Order: sequence, then structure tokens, then C-alpha cells
Amino acid sequence: MFFVQLIPAWFGCKNSIIIIMAKVKYYYDSDTLSYRKIELRKRDKFRQTVVFLVASAMMGGLMVFMMYQFVEPPKQKVLNRELENMKLHYELLNKKIAQTQEVLEGIQSRDNNIYRTYFEANPIPEEQRKAGFGGVNRYKSMEGFDNSQMIIDATRNLDILSKQLYVQSKSLDEIINLAKDKEELLASIPAIQPVSKQDLTRMASGFGWRLDPFTKARKRHKGMDFTSPQGTPVYATGNGKVIRADSNASGFGRHIRIDHGFGYVTLYAHLSKYNVKRGKKVKRGDLIGYVGSSGRSQAPHLHYEVHYNGQQVNPINFYYGDLSPGEFQEMLKMASQEGQSLD
Repeated sequence: MFFVQLIPAWFGCKNSIIIIMAKVKYYYDSDTLSYRKIELRKRDKFRQTVVFLVASAMMGGLMVFMMYQFVEPPKQKVLNRELENMKLHYELLNKKIAQTQEVLEGIQSRDNNIYRTYFEANPIPEEQRKAGFGGVNRYKSMEGFDNSQMIIDATRNLDILSKQLYVQSKSLDEIINLAKDKEELLASIPAIQPVSKQDLTRMASGFGWRLDPFTKARKRHKGMDFTSPQGTPVYATGNGKVIRADSNASGFGRHIRIDHGFGYVTLYAHLSKYNVKRGKKVKRGDLIGYVGSSGRSQAPHLHYEVHYNGQQVNPINFYYGDLSPGEFQEMLKMASQEGQSLD
């Protein structure tokens, strides 16, 4: 098979006829009255080769582009799967952080409103619990990625939680120490009468203005007088350390002073004899001496004082561990009566 085609003048013929058989092209030469095979010039061959290569490259590039657009490579599939797993883990992490934050907020609330209130400690402000997270951008190195905000949020929440846990841990350490101090305080506060109720004849004189038994002048009585027989046991009213057991103080005769700590000191005066020495540690209820009438005294009795931070306070407020409500009211009534003291 062949076909004839007029070819343009650039082949070097005016009106030539081309016969194409298969892939071989011929043209009719009217000068020689014969068909001649078209011989492509080297330049034309090079041009066709370049066109073919460029077209092939473009087609290949197009196919690669289409493949990457619509066909996911195995390596990319693995990376995408890992990315999705990472997102899921960060979401679970944020949920766990939020749950832990809720539990911590409950502990913080009990810490401020119960524990610290009970132990008379100042509550920790919210600003202090979350301090240290303003100003400098400490997460700048995490910026610039597709999932930067998710990572930054999780990291920031974890940092805030860690700081709050640290503050709460320190607060609980403080509460433990306060509890230990509170236990020691409760054991040290003078909370019983220095003379047992069965040995007590009567509460002779209370705290406040009374008549001096010697001058009959009205003066301030700085303690309470308990009348009891000579030799009646006298007990320490709280845990502490004996700091004096002598008769060198004017008017008190033989007397004992106990430092209970926390600002409390008790004094036991007009004793007949001692059962402790200076420096001895005692506990509430320990026998420390015996009732007498030494010093400036009219009759056997115990003069008892409570000092708090260097000031004399009314001892009647410290018998809560020894008296029933009815007994306390009766003693309060007797102590409020002005009369003559015994020292």
C-alpha cells in the first residue's frame, strides 16, 4: 500500500508527489520522471529526536505527577499511618491530662478550704500554683509544623500540670509538718487542772481584781488559787520542760515553772516540796510537787498561772480536758466572784 501526497517546496521540489509505503516516504521527481526516496537531513532527524525525547519526558513527568496525586506510595502510606497514630496518642494524652487536672483541682480545693484552714495556714493563691508560664515563648522550637499547635498545647498542659503537682506536693509536706506540730501543740497546751478534782477543797480565788490578804488593798490577781490539804499532789498540766524549781522568786516560795513550747509557760507556787528538778521533761498528768504554804501565803493552797507569749492569761480557759460543761460553768461562776486571794 502507498499513498501520494503533494509536498511543500521546502523539500526542494515545486510540485512533487509523495508515495508513502509503510514508514518509507517517496516523492515524484518530474525532472527525472521517477519516484525518489525522501532522505531526511541530519538536522531534521535531530529535531525529530529532540521532539520525541521532550514529548516522552513530558509524558513521563505527567504520569509520575498523576501517580503521586492519585496513587499513594507504600512509604508515604506508612508515614501517614504513623502520623495518624501520633495524632491519636496526643488526643488521648490531652484527655488524660484533663482528667488528672480535674482530680488535682479537687485536691487543691480540699487543701485550701479544709487542710490549710484546719491547721491555720494561709491558702495558696491560684496565681502561685500556675506561676512561671507567662512572658517568654518556651515552645518556639515546636512551631512551623503542620501539627505544631496540637503538640504545643499538649506540652504546655503537661508543664502546667507538673508545676501544679510540685506546688501541691510541697503544700502537703507543709500540712504533714503542721499536723505533727498540731499534735505536739495539743499535747503541750495546759489543758487540765493542776490539782485533781477529788483532792480539791474549792477554787478559792479566780483571775482578776482581788483583795490582797495582807494589805487588804485591791490588786490584780494573775492566776487562780486552789485550796487543798498540805501535801496534796500537784500535776503538770501539759507536756513541757521544767525551767525553774526553786524558791528564788519573790512571794512564790517553792515554785515550779514549765515551758510547754508554742509560747506557753505555767507556774505552780507555794509548794511544800518538789518532785522534779530543773531541766526535766514532763508530760501532762506527771506528778511535779506537793501543795504547801511556802512564800507569801496565808494557808495551804496552790497558786497556778498560765503565761502565753509572756502575758498572764486566765487559766480557767484551759480546763477543757478536765471538766464537764456543767463543772466548767460552776467553776466559772465561782471564779468571777471578787473576794480575797490567799497570796
